[in-house]
Amino acid sequence: MKSNPIKMAIAQKIYFLCLLLLIVILPSCEKTDAQPIPEAEIELTGILKTLQKEHPRLLLTDVRLQELKTLSNTDAKLKKYAADVVAQADKDIFKSPIQHVLIGPRLLDKSRECLNRVYNLAFAYRWTDNPKYLAAAVANMKNVCAFADWNPSHFLDVAEMTHAVAIGYDWLYNKMDQPTRDQIKAGLIKLGLNEGKKAYASNAWWAKVDHNWNQVCNSGLTIGALAIAETDPDIALAIVPKAIEYLPFALKNYGPDGVWGEGPGYWGYATDYTAYGISAMQTALGSDFNLTKLPGMNLTGYFPIYSAGPTGYMLNYADAGEKSKLGAPHPDFWLAGVFNNNHFSDFVIDQLETRTANVFDVIWFRPYANSAAKRDLDKFFDGSVSLYFSRSSWTDPNALWIGMKAGYNKVNHAHLDLGNFEMDALGVRWARDLGSDDYNLPDYFGSKRYTYYRLQSLSHNVPLLNGQNQREDATSKFIKHGEDIAEPFSVLDFTSAYKDFASAALRGMKVVDERKAVLIQDEFVLTKSAEVAWGMTTDAAIQIISSKQAELTLGGQKMTAKILSPENAEFKSESAQQVAPQKLNTGVSRLLAKVPLTTGNVTVSVLLSPQWPGNTSNYSAQIVPLTKW
Repeated sequence: MKSNPIKMAIAQKIYFLCLLLLIVILPSCEKTDAQPIPEAEIELTGILKTLQKEHPRLLLTDVRLQELKTLSNTDAKLKKYAADVVAQADKDIFKSPIQHVLIGPRLLDKSRECLNRVYNLAFAYRWTDNPKYLAAAVANMKNVCAFADWNPSHFLDVAEMTHAVAIGYDWLYNKMDQPTRDQIKAGLIKLGLNEGKKAYASNAWWAKVDHNWNQVCNSGLTIGALAIAETDPDIALAIVPKAIEYLPFALKNYGPDGVWGEGPGYWGYATDYTAYGISAMQTALGSDFNLTKLPGMNLTGYFPIYSAGPTGYMLNYADAGEKSKLGAPHPDFWLAGVFNNNHFSDFVIDQLETRTANVFDVIWFRPYANSAAKRDLDKFFDGSVSLYFSRSSWTDPNALWIGMKAGYNKVNHAHLDLGNFEMDALGVRWARDLGSDDYNLPDYFGSKRYTYYRLQSLSHNVPLLNGQNQREDATSKFIKHGEDIAEPFSVLDFTSAYKDFASAALRGMKVVDERKAVLIQDEFVLTKSAEVAWGMTTDAAIQIISSKQAELTLGGQKMTAKILSPENAEFKSESAQQVAPQKLNTGVSRLLAKVPLTTGNVTVSVLLSPQWPGNTSNYSAQIVPLTKW
């Protein structure tokens, strides 16, 4: 039977019409996992409605990058900072692949190494267009995305690695091919963001704490979520709103005056991540969700400024590193931009005169305004830890500087050191804090914490009663202070630290002799018989001249210590050296003013007088009760 040509033609037309209908209809059908929804069809809801869909959108947009490149043509400081980062990237290219190796319970050093490499390499590529930096950054991201995990048992490790990979993914998005993007995004989600979702779902302990873990974990996850928000809004909406809700639990502790309870080292860490997280929200979503309006946020940039003595060493309370120098406090650049405060940015620039810049000094750069001369010489900070600072000059590297702390002995990372002071003069630090010990010591953050010398009152510049530590639950507060006067002073009440022996305990600090000397005065009402020991830790060589006078020598300079009260107090000295596995404290000594067993009212007053060049002063303070200061 012959086929009918007309019927065949009709059948062919019907076939092609059906095929055309399939082509039109199928894309509108529900997508399967094998057929992801095209980015253009994803409807962003909630806080993602304002998402900047184009990459890069985190911290350093292309618009900002071009502004910086243009400014670097006329600003030598910015040009130098960018060159510093590129020079570091040149070193990072040749580093071996990062290995999944824990130190104790932590992968944290590897996460931070990856973070530094990715920022340096990705920035260097964007600044120079040299493909060698692109290749190295991608290789580092692929390497860590092939790890079995990012160590979620110590979640800081996950948060920082998430941050690292997210920045590289975002900054280099348009320069990577699709398979590479897919590989890196898959690792970011599996090893970082999915772990974050699980942590939030299980009410992870760190999510709402009031210390650095909050900022690091919430901000690190936020940066990761915002990096992929246009393709994976479900993940972003599971993370970013949580971070916005939980960050204030920590940020509130900047209030009211900007001080940070965990000490200067952790101020840097916590405030770095405060800046990273909020900056990412600002650039990706166009809002900081009023987080920068929380009390103290506008003032916290002053904390590192006043905490650093002329020697560069910080007021080293809590688990800060030994002889801690904050270096260039990079978040002060970000704070300067947010709050239009030249004091913050100028301080960073001043520090960078002798230091190498990092990528954030470029991203948040603000031109120098030479504002140092307008800073106050004396400063009081109130908060979970309260601080008082006084100095003789902002421009003299040999200036006198002193800082003293009050607060609560149970603040995270705290030592038993209420009333501790440190002092600079003549270019050296005379009274010092030993800093933290090794975190891997047995039960360092547990029941053995205050068995370690560096964390005890015995190693700090505080008085001891019968050689005992201050109480672990003790609190203290400044009850009066005076700034911008001839003899600036502060007085704190730390009775709570000594209530096992005393019904009252006060400490006063006064800068005297035209800001050339310091008077430390302690007053006790002893209800039990106790030996009183005024103590100061120092690197200086101590020579006891008499029972009432000692001479300290350090760095070719000298300082005299005099006991003004009581009559029966005597200077003694002892070594601060310990045995392993604790840090040894080699060469460190303790100057002690000891009062024999006594009861009732006791006033211990010690005058610290640096021997200034050409100074013939023989200042002798009159003993005035602290209630009359």
